[in-house]
Amino acid sequence: MEKIIQKQWEEIDKKLYKAVIFKDFQEAFSFMLKVAFLAEKNNHHPKWINEWNKVEIWLSTHDAGNVVTEKDRNLAKEIDKILEVK
Repeated sequence: MEKIIQKQWEEIDKKLYKAVIFKDFQEAFSFMLKVAFLAEKNNHHPKWINEWNKVEIWLSTHDAGNVVTEKDRNLAKEIDKILEVK
């Protein structure tokens, strides 16, 4: 997976946020598919937006009042592992 720009996770408005720009739509969609399987496995689903080669992700725990919890930090680490794979 060839990413062009990867922004580090930031905590904004009680959510973890990350934006990643890939080479093209196919790589962005491939990344989203991997995250979808990971999210389903963890029963913890992100809010995200995809526009062509850009994917934006927001993580918060709804059960805890839409704030960042350890569950979000763990999923963020797992997502970063997906991004490390080339």
